[in-house]
Amino acid sequence: MKRKVWVSSPVFYLITLAMLGMAIASWFWNPIVFYIELGVCVAAIAAVLIATRNFHFYVKHIVQGARKTLAGREYQMIQRLSLPLVMVGENRDIVWGNEAFLKAMGWSNDYHGVSVAKLIAPYTLEQVMESSGTEITVGSHSYTVFASRTESGYVLYWIDDTAYKDLLREYAETRPIVAVACFDNRDDLLRDASGSEDARICSEVETTLSEWAHSMGGFMRKLSGGNRFLLFTDERNIMEAKKKRFEVLDRIRAIKTADNRSATVSVGIGRGASNFAESELWARQALDMALGRGGDQVAIKQHSDDYEFFGGLSKGVEKRDKVRTRVIAASLSDHIRASDVVLIMGHKFSDLDAVGSAIGMWSAAYKGLKRPAYVVVNRSQTLAGALLHNMEDALEDGDEAIFISPSEALTLITPKTLLIVTDTHSPDFVESQDVLEEVSRVVVIDHHRMMVKHITNAIVFYHEPYASSASEMVAELVQYIGNYALGRLEAEALMAGIMLDTKGFVMKCGVRTFDAAAYLRRRGADTVQVKRLFADSIETYKAKFRLVSAAEVHGNCAVASASEETANMRVVAAQAADELLAIQGVMVSFVIFPAGDHIGISARSLGDVNVQLIMEAMGGGGHLTMAGVQLPKTTIKEAKAQLLKVLEETLPKATKFPSVNTSRV
Repeated sequence: MKRKVWVSSPVFYLITLAMLGMAIASWFWNPIVFYIELGVCVAAIAAVLIATRNFHFYVKHIVQGARKTLAGREYQMIQRLSLPLVMVGENRDIVWGNEAFLKAMGWSNDYHGVSVAKLIAPYTLEQVMESSGTEITVGSHSYTVFASRTESGYVLYWIDDTAYKDLLREYAETRPIVAVACFDNRDDLLRDASGSEDARICSEVETTLSEWAHSMGGFMRKLSGGNRFLLFTDERNIMEAKKKRFEVLDRIRAIKTADNRSATVSVGIGRGASNFAESELWARQALDMALGRGGDQVAIKQHSDDYEFFGGLSKGVEKRDKVRTRVIAASLSDHIRASDVVLIMGHKFSDLDAVGSAIGMWSAAYKGLKRPAYVVVNRSQTLAGALLHNMEDALEDGDEAIFISPSEALTLITPKTLLIVTDTHSPDFVESQDVLEEVSRVVVIDHHRMMVKHITNAIVFYHEPYASSASEMVAELVQYIGNYALGRLEAEALMAGIMLDTKGFVMKCGVRTFDAAAYLRRRGADTVQVKRLFADSIETYKAKFRLVSAAEVHGNCAVASASEETANMRVVAAQAADELLAIQGVMVSFVIFPAGDHIGISARSLGDVNVQLIMEAMGGGGHLTMAGVQLPKTTIKEAKAQLLKVLEETLPKATKFPSVNTSRV
């Protein structure tokens, strides 16, 4: 009880007395001023006395109303009831409380006029009335407050359930949690290491994980295979680890080989499961998700499809072993042979990688395995129109069409139809969701980091986040499906897809990327012809550099905005984002642009920043160095404000970026 309604405070009596003293003093100075001040003083005293009388009458009326309702003995019982009870007037002020309430609040009898809002904040009295129990904390005690309406005010009942809530919190915080950790780059890190170096690195990784488990009050056991570990801890310690952003990832990353390469681990955590078996299952699923997103991160699965991710700052390590590719190719060949028609499609607003990889699979199915095959593409939205024209111009009279629309594809679907989805694994991003839903046999070939919502009914899910592009993956598969299935045009289509996603063999290139390019070159791919597929019109070129010249730099981030939509806006935005990375000091770039009834953001980085995490925070996705998002029902200004807010929240946690200072490029 720190503040009352003003009429009940003795302070105002003191003020009126001071005014009276000033009036008396003014008599010796100016009689006119004396009479004026005396009149004001008398009026003030009268107002305070009347208001005080009214307030006491108001309190007395409410208390008497309660006493009329209850017999004298019943009133005394409520007064001595162990359940805290308080009466509140129409003005939301406390007018009466029983002994238990006064004791719980630590108050004396002088409590009239205290606003009940002080006790029930941040809730209002109306919210307490409408709820079936509101949790309120006063000091170290927790109460569940119930309210009821009376003729002259409100009655609030305070149930002290501190002990039960403490018990519930202790139960929740000590719930056991299962985690599975994987030394995800062990094979590549220690491929050429000596036996002693291998033992040292593995020992340091295992020791660090064991110390982390013990610091959380749990323990760790190594699983068969040598690079996986099972950890047990509880909810309280996992929440503490979340607050520290799982610093164990940084400690593992500090373990380096003789040639200064860092070890990385991925951790899957099953949180909130009903039993150990379910928690272990969720932990393994979370670990698969973490590895599918490139590794070096922690994934927490909390419900059926609810994931949280931490880390993921390192570049993916290339897998040099092609055994899995050969196995996938053999399985894919069997499925193609068992199909009456093969449909291949990429993602919405298909680019050279989506169309190029689709053409590669079309060639493997149609030319290599002699099965009817078609590429499903929306011509009005594709960004690879030049590639489509090249393929169609090469068709001779009597040849079947290569490209069909989604509506045409729906007429060809039978129970034996096979659908191959390339360059995406999200059901929301495919060229046609209707086709995906109609076909029962689906194959996925993609290189983007795993998204929580992905195609789950695929009979073959070939996902390599370490690959540079879907075209690289298809180029490897084709060699095992039919080495001579690719012609010059198909090889150039795949080469164009690789060049697009690697920015001309600059970004995310590994040994296998150049192996695939060398194979395509042997199959007749002409790099000059491929380069022509990237040619822009003069209008597109001007629009691109208008965006670049108007860009702003925030720390190490470049942000550009397009005020209006132009032809090939998506291509322009993507190219502008690439160009911004050429500016000195810029490590990550974003281009905001209108795209129909949406606002799009195209994000690029040099690999030091994971733009996938940034775009996922805004509802999008993508890859480590290339990502994007579409924002419905928003404006360019709102999208930019949202992006800058996410950058301020995300980048300081990911890398050591300077404070946001805006300057013109």
